[in-house]
Amino acid sequence: MSADRELIDQWVRRFLKDHILWERNLSKNTQKGYRDSLHLLFSFVSDQCRRPIDSLALEDITKERLKLFLQHLEKERGCSIATRNQRLAAIRAWARFIGSNNSEYLVWCNDIRGIPFKKAELPQREYMTKQETDALLSAPDRDTDQGRRDYALLLFMYNTGARADEIASLTIDSLRMNDSPPCVRLLGKGRKVRMCPLWSLTIDTLTPLIAGRASHERLFLNRCRQPITRFGIFSLVRRHVSKASESTPSLSSKRISPHSIRHTTAMHLLKAGIDINTIRDWLGHVSVDTTNIYTEIDLEMKAKALSHCEIFEKTRPRKQWRKNGVLQFLKSIGRREVGM
Repeated sequence: MSADRELIDQWVRRFLKDHILWERNLSKNTQKGYRDSLHLLFSFVSDQCRRPIDSLALEDITKERLKLFLQHLEKERGCSIATRNQRLAAIRAWARFIGSNNSEYLVWCNDIRGIPFKKAELPQREYMTKQETDALLSAPDRDTDQGRRDYALLLFMYNTGARADEIASLTIDSLRMNDSPPCVRLLGKGRKVRMCPLWSLTIDTLTPLIAGRASHERLFLNRCRQPITRFGIFSLVRRHVSKASESTPSLSSKRISPHSIRHTTAMHLLKAGIDINTIRDWLGHVSVDTTNIYTEIDLEMKAKALSHCEIFEKTRPRKQWRKNGVLQFLKSIGRREVGM
């Protein structure tokens, strides 16, 4: 049993360091997500077995305990089905790694991977109308340094459709202001690099923000002149959405986040007639299936498409009948017979 306890430690380290970062070249955020999922699982199993985490063996992580853990996530931790499935995906990836590297654990691996994902309704993707977007961009007070920084960040998010973690990790030398057209180099999921064009307004807004700063510095800083985090970006967006709701009440009924601005960029590009493959490259989606979601969620575009094939009934002149025409006819017959 001691060998098994050494194995669980060995497999966790090899999976998170060697496999995730070096073999698959995944991002640090992915590594942290897998780490958190395994930590939650080990803590739960430790409580179930009444043993410290360091004393757990792979055999302690059974199919039955994993099912109880998933129920624990939903019922006691209040996690959504999507989060439950995300945790399960990380654990299944870990089990697959162990099974592929040690045939003795193939049966155990198949048991863990045999637990299915739970089907869930797709969440509603919030996005803003053009009026709501203008209201959000008008919310920062551009008479202050912080307000100018906030406006530049919000404008950059809307221009590029970049994810919050992509923006947080951007350095000044990612900007290509002298290119034609000006653009920015974004590093997305799976370390996929994409170039996104920048509006002249975005360039004009960013220029004073980076003046006199070193090219290796982060593009956006917080109030303490430290690199802004994705959580700081989230707080910034929520703060200005709350302010913009005063002039545009429809915003108060929407859960606007940094990712909502990304959806907004996609929807506005789609409504402008940009083809889906260009939008896919713009947003950095690996699969066009991900981008196709945007073509399914806009009711206005569906109605507009339907209007092109709407069928209208042709109006035909109707024959006019006299009121009580049949009765008049019958009576007229009787009168003629009497007259005879």
